[in-house]
Formats: sequence, C-alpha cells, structure tokens
Amino acid sequence: MKDFDQLISLWQEQPKRDQLSVDEMLKQVKKGISGMSTKLLYNIVSMSIAISALLAVMLFFVFRSWVTYAGIVILITTILMYWMMMIRDYRLINKRDVTINPADYLQGLKEYQKSRSKIYGWMYYAYVLLISTGLLLYFYEVLQSASALFKAVVYSIYGVLVLFTTFFVRERFVKNEQERLSQLIERLTRLQGQFD
Repeated sequence: MKDFDQLISLWQEQPKRDQLSVDEMLKQVKKGISGMSTKLLYNIVSMSIAISALLAVMLFFVFRSWVTYAGIVILITTILMYWMMMIRDYRLINKRDVTINPADYLQGLKEYQKSRSKIYGWMYYAYVLLISTGLLLYFYEVLQSASALFKAVVYSIYGVLVLFTTFFVRERFVKNEQERLSQLIERLTRLQGQFD
C-alpha cells in the first residue's frame, strides 16, 4: 500500500501542461502569420520593382553585344520564377483562416514548411547560380572598357558578396524562418491537443 501511495504522490507532483487560452493562442498564431504575410508581400513588391527596372534597362539602353541581353533575360527569368513562388507562398498562407478549421490550417502550414525547406535547399543554389550567370554576362559588356584593376575589384566584391549571402545570410535566414514556422505549428498542435 505504501508503494501505491508513493506512486499517487509522484503522479500528483508531475507538472501540469500549460493550458493556454484559446483566444491568446489564436492571437499569437495570427500575429505570426501576419508577420510572415507582410514580409512576403514586401518581397513580392521588391521583386516587382527589380523586374521593372531590369525590363527598363533592357528596353531603353542599347547594348552592342547579345551577351548583355542574354544576361538581362536570365536575370529577369530567374527573378520572375522566384517572384511566382513567393506569390504562391503568400496565397498558401492567406488562403485559410485559422479560426474556421485549425486542423486544415495546421496541415497547410506543415506543407508550407516542407515547401520552404525544399526551396531553401537545392533551389537556392540554382537561383544563385542563375543570378550570378546573368550578372556576369551583363558585366561582360558593361565592364569591357574598365581597367583590369577595376574589373578585378568588381568581380572580387561580387564573389565575396555571393559567398557571404550563400553561406552566412542564407543559413541564418533559413534557421529563423524554420524556427518561426515550427513555433506556429507547435502552438497550433498544442491548441488542437487541448480539444482532443
């Protein structure tokens, strides 16, 4: 009997799981989703401006070499593909309301997390490769009359910038976004667990 009493006291001493207020949890989730939506919308607008600027350069500047035009077309195509992916992500996040069906919303958020993980995996490197190729082709004519020292400085700065964004900025960005998504998914899972 003594062991049974010890077992009951141990059971009662276990920390209870926090029961979060449904309203508070939904507010936190909506705030997180709103922040992600705003950031995506800002990126969509920025990419639209970049595409417009590149189109203006291509249409209003006259270049002697077809290589320069090829570089600009590669840049526009690459940015346009990424722009369309961001629009898809924006729609995916905003297409459902978390309050109507949290289980469906949770499933959609998990799909979004997998999609973003894949995008920031191998597709990021393809994006950087295409952007780099486009810029190098563009620089071919633009820097043709520049001195060798100036070319070396520009290409060196560009190379360091690509390496810095690929291996430092990307890693931090992916980590932060995955943490935010995991936190939102965890909150929704806890909320769903309270109703089960």
